[in-house]
Amino acid sequence: MTESVILVDTNDNELGEMQKMEAHYKGILHRAFSIFIFNTKGELLLQQRALNKYHSGGKWTNTCCSHPRIGETTQNAANRRLREEMGMECSLNYVFNFTYYAEIMEGLYEHEFDHVYFGTSDYEPVINPTEVLNYKYISMDNLENELILNPEDYTEWLKICFNLVKENYKNILIQ
Repeated sequence: MTESVILVDTNDNELGEMQKMEAHYKGILHRAFSIFIFNTKGELLLQQRALNKYHSGGKWTNTCCSHPRIGETTQNAANRRLREEMGMECSLNYVFNFTYYAEIMEGLYEHEFDHVYFGTSDYEPVINPTEVLNYKYISMDNLENELILNPEDYTEWLKICFNLVKENYKNILIQ
């Protein structure tokens, strides 16, 4: 089955659909989501992408990310992929969105309108080895230092959205 993505404009209005790989080769803006799961100690659950992923294999990234299917809400897609990749379920709350464009390897681009969800869970993930090589919990301060010291170990989108995640994470802690 060929996967398709939902093409959108800069306001997330649907414009159509395109095969996922074609959208990534052409750098066409499409809908995506990113999930950030924190434990009750405030540590972020990171995943290390499986080595066989078509891009960014072996790099550390947020808990889970992907694209909604045609006709699927972003919220439902986020819940589905969290189960499929990390073997986890928890309440996911939409926090913010951002749009980014990055060349993730020669000739392959991420151009995404990314919906960001936060969740809290102390359950250990049961990773899907075709998607995830490893996982770890890390404090936001330690992750910030890691992104500065070893940026090559992390995905482009995590580096791009980290400051927004940290800002929103602090706002949630204050409430």
